[in-house]
Amino acid sequence: MTTVPVNTSGSFKITGNWGILSQKIKSKYVVLTDEDMEFHTGKEEVLLSRMEAKLHKNREEVIEIIKKG
Repeated sequence: MTTVPVNTSGSFKITGNWGILSQKIKSKYVVLTDEDMEFHTGKEEVLLSRMEAKLHKNREEVIEIIKKG
């Protein structure tokens, strides 16, 4: 299971199987591509920025999308 802890400083960390979670998210948001969902450990902010731009949503909304899968 992938978890997305959010701490008080506003940063978050993705752990677990991102491949499975990203496929679930892409199936719900077909506008997202494999390139949009590319994730490297420690680069959560880059992923967030791409998803925010593509989905026209703010940071909190994108984090919620990732949490829900």
